[in-house]
Amino acid sequence: MEYAETAWSAVEEAWLDLDQYINLRDLQSLSSGSLQWENILLVSTTISVTVTLILATQRWFFGYKNAAEKPAVIHVRTPDQALPHWKGIRMDPPTLRSQEEPDMIQCYCPATGQFLGATPASTLLDIDAAIECAAAAQCQWNPSFSARNKVLKTIRKFLLENQEVVARVACRDTGKTMIDASMGEIMVTLEKINWLIKNGERALQPSSRPGSSNPLMFYKAAKVVYEPLGVVAALVSWNYPLHNLMGPILASLYAGNAVIIKCSESVVWSSQYFVQIAREALQACGHSPDLVQLVCCWPETANHLTSHPQISHVTFIGSKPVAHKVAAAAAESLVPLVVELGGKDPCVVFDDDGLDLKTIAHTILRGTFQAAGQNCIGFERVIAQPSAYKTLLDIFRETIPKLRVGAGIDQQDDVDVGACISNMHFDRLEELIADAVAQGAELVAGGHRYPHPKYPQGHYFQPTLLVGVTADMEIAQTEVFGPVLTMMQAETVDQAIDLANSTIYGLGAAVFGANTVTLRKAINDIKSGNIAVNDLAAFYVCQLPFGGCKGSGYGKFGGEEGLQGLCLAKSVAFDSVPFCKTTLPRPLQYPIPSAVKGWEFVKNVNIAGYGVGLWKRFKSLVSLGKSA
Repeated sequence: MEYAETAWSAVEEAWLDLDQYINLRDLQSLSSGSLQWENILLVSTTISVTVTLILATQRWFFGYKNAAEKPAVIHVRTPDQALPHWKGIRMDPPTLRSQEEPDMIQCYCPATGQFLGATPASTLLDIDAAIECAAAAQCQWNPSFSARNKVLKTIRKFLLENQEVVARVACRDTGKTMIDASMGEIMVTLEKINWLIKNGERALQPSSRPGSSNPLMFYKAAKVVYEPLGVVAALVSWNYPLHNLMGPILASLYAGNAVIIKCSESVVWSSQYFVQIAREALQACGHSPDLVQLVCCWPETANHLTSHPQISHVTFIGSKPVAHKVAAAAAESLVPLVVELGGKDPCVVFDDDGLDLKTIAHTILRGTFQAAGQNCIGFERVIAQPSAYKTLLDIFRETIPKLRVGAGIDQQDDVDVGACISNMHFDRLEELIADAVAQGAELVAGGHRYPHPKYPQGHYFQPTLLVGVTADMEIAQTEVFGPVLTMMQAETVDQAIDLANSTIYGLGAAVFGANTVTLRKAINDIKSGNIAVNDLAAFYVCQLPFGGCKGSGYGKFGGEEGLQGLCLAKSVAFDSVPFCKTTLPRPLQYPIPSAVKGWEFVKNVNIAGYGVGLWKRFKSLVSLGKSA
């Protein structure tokens, strides 16, 4: 009723505008005798009235659905640690696991070393209880798509209205900057929500299929229906604690499942807050919050989750060594598995006329240094032809040494590159850089860990520019996952593509060029699960199915395929023509009257259904008629 009244008010206002215009037109024509001004006003007012009527009608017809999907209001307490300029005790040295309390996970901010709190690591019994609780809730979770949309809209409303708090929670636990959190956490999560609201219902509608090609089966129709799997699990990485966690939650709930999230122990503090957003949204919309469960355990306990018989699907985002263990555990219960293992993504820049290399350079810097380079689809290798290589190198030589490193959480300082999650891999990173230099690469900037004067307990690495890298260097083959920009020169298009394919990885890639033939060749020949053309990771923002090949894993999440992958794709064949149905002919009924006649009958069925030539098929039909 509310929308109907609003629509009628809009119609009344439109007609009043038109009536006022007509009166004004009469007065104007009497005073000036000119119709030019009047005609312009007439056209503009008519268009305005028409558009208003259309919008009013749309609200009239679709208002009730929108009302059913109106987001609920939720309140999630802001942790003290997420308040601006929070002062916490600094750990020295910061560590996740202490000898005094080995069963507790110690949470701290990688940018400052500030202690965020401690939480018990999940035990085997905790995991069992979470799965049982989720399974019980999932049995009652069979909402309409409007109800699902309402939950998603409630989460969206909260994220939009609490962006600063949400970003700061992510920053406190990862050390990234607020801008990186907004772009890499909030924006992509909002995109996921909007995509599901707009396209999720269509993706999960029953899919009609052609049915049999056999004309004898003309009356059979076929379709695929998508049903919930039950309880699914997602083991997600630490680099994007909001998005990596919320993505599986959104998709799993929309597909009708309950979900167990196993977060990294490095970000359990923020994960608890983000999971609470989803649970509060479910409860506010009249559903059980138990549909979403969070567990966080030490590595020695994780196999219990991935091998659990009540888990119907597992998504794993992490490293290749851990993936081997996850796959082995999932195989015990034959659990379907999607594995995303990071990459060594190439950014290929061709020597084409018309390219704005300065703009491309800024895109490359964002693709390399966002989240301190801890981005599975960040640019790990910049491969450029000679002219583009020289221009880009000049820009990077000037820019990268000026990048500012620090804690951008409270934005008291202008910071370009935040902290790394840990300093455990800094030795290895310095070794890779030194090894490349020893083999002829040039270290232009950075190359070492950075002892921050204000945050000595923080984990910082200098923004690094390494040029003249070749494919035989170890740094060209190893995922760095840090703030390191490596440049490789390619003389030809073919060599650039060969360099792009020269690693065991195949997750993402980007190609920059103006020649459509060259771009088409690169798209076809680069072995990667995702490719962005003249852009950074646009495939991810477009919600395409996401996943890699080769050493980057297998399977897809995201998009239609990812959503359908969280369902049981049930194939259904049925009679679609009245009074037509399958009956087993007498020559094939048990006991078989005659093996010889039965064989002749089946042979003629095959010829009639699949044979080549009308005459042969006609004769086989006659034979079938005689033998039936």
